[in-house]
Amino acid sequence: FAILGGLARYGMRELLNGMSRRIECDLRNDFFQHLLSLDATFYSRTRTGDLMSRATNDTLAVRMAVGPAIMYTVNTVASFVFTLALMIWISPRLTFYAMIPMLALPPIVIVFGRIIHNRFEEIQKQFASLSTFVQDNLTGVRIVRAYTQEREQERQFDAHNEHYRTRNMDLALKAGAFHPVLVTLAGFALVFVTWLGALEVIAGTISIGDYVAFGLYVALLVWPMISLGWVVNLYQRGAASMGRLNKILSTKASVTVPEQPRSLLSAKGKIEFRDVSFVYPDTERTILDHVSFIADPGDTIAIVGPTGSGKSTLIALLARIYDATGGTIFFDEIPLTELDPSEVKAKIGMVPQDTFLFSDTIARNISLGSDNDLPKPVHDGTGDITYATKAAQLHEQITEFPNGYETLLGERGINLSGGQKQRATLARALARDPLILVLDDALSAVDTHTEMRILDDLQETMSGRTSFIISHRVSAVMRADKILVLDEGVVVESGTHAELIATDGTYTRLLRRQLLEEDLEAAVVAMASA
Repeated sequence: FAILGGLARYGMRELLNGMSRRIECDLRNDFFQHLLSLDATFYSRTRTGDLMSRATNDTLAVRMAVGPAIMYTVNTVASFVFTLALMIWISPRLTFYAMIPMLALPPIVIVFGRIIHNRFEEIQKQFASLSTFVQDNLTGVRIVRAYTQEREQERQFDAHNEHYRTRNMDLALKAGAFHPVLVTLAGFALVFVTWLGALEVIAGTISIGDYVAFGLYVALLVWPMISLGWVVNLYQRGAASMGRLNKILSTKASVTVPEQPRSLLSAKGKIEFRDVSFVYPDTERTILDHVSFIADPGDTIAIVGPTGSGKSTLIALLARIYDATGGTIFFDEIPLTELDPSEVKAKIGMVPQDTFLFSDTIARNISLGSDNDLPKPVHDGTGDITYATKAAQLHEQITEFPNGYETLLGERGINLSGGQKQRATLARALARDPLILVLDDALSAVDTHTEMRILDDLQETMSGRTSFIISHRVSAVMRADKILVLDEGVVVESGTHAELIATDGTYTRLLRRQLLEEDLEAAVVAMASA
């Protein structure tokens, strides 16, 4: 029996541990896939550290609940039932008295279960806050050092860490009291059995041997009681964590896929904004107000305006990062909301103002999202990425690295300059061979001369593509087919460079201001070199 019992326990351990590991893996995969499906609105109000905590600590707690907790539950129930059966076989009357203290077990489990559940939720929230703080400081470590804030950040980290420790100690005290209470109940049962059993022996109802055996069986109930406390702890932790995961998994993206999306197989690249407005859901502030324009296939549309005028938001609506709150956006005469967002994004090469590069090779960063080959010595017409890097004025600098295109970048491309990162992002967009090219102030980190060289090289690349250029430099948009001037979310002027200069309005004032800034910059450089 001992050998069979050992083999059974081994088999159960292997089965449940393997199952719980698969559940943890699948749950983490589902969680990650769901995060990728959510839109920018979700990420604007959710901390990254909180999501990291849910993806790691919470999935681990769920695994413990569906693995070890179930295993020990089966073990505990089997031991309890087997022991109880032996007790009933010896003396049903003594068994009844032994079970009287156990009547207090359900309310005790419920009370302590709620306490553990609530305390563990607080712990996970605090861990998420701690993770967010660490992530922010590691990402901005150069700023922390530049402003000599090491001591202040250490103080704040210590406060977060101490808060996390305090919450864990509070849970440990509450959960620690649970076990002694259960053991005390078992102790009361043993006292009842010792006293009443002695009376039974004196009365001759049971033998001394049965009395001793019965007391031993009652003592054996102590381990299931202790195990019950541990199992309840694991179940409540798992339930709290599963609740946190479900809160994210049940979140629906505001940008949805239509049930029967229309196709863009023969797309030409015509874009129309018809009376489009947008209000940020969190702030209820109007960013775009009744914007209308048409971009015919192959047109280059430039968007200029002061900071906060809604330029980047307009592009975000085109890529369906957000959905317009008013009006309609058309892609080749088809409302954008009737198209699959992934198909729309596949037609667009986006170069955002805030660059992001992965901790991977330069080649893999640039070829991200494209079906093109990895770098070849020369462009052979297949769309390899060296063509894209040459157009972005980056190829020569990449070849100067010891490992060339196989150079491994640091976190967020930290071993590249700001201008190199922007050009790498531009090359990534060009490597996709997009139907629509979007440059969202994408060359702000390069000097004016380099910017003009890149834009000159892009003329051939942009030919036949619908292009959108956002720039704070008017010189970069002068050759556009149409220039939109935004001010507080409203298109106040539109036309070619010559037409807008003739009106002597907002665009002209922006141009004069920029020319003045360039003259001042040139004067400062001349004085510094004198």
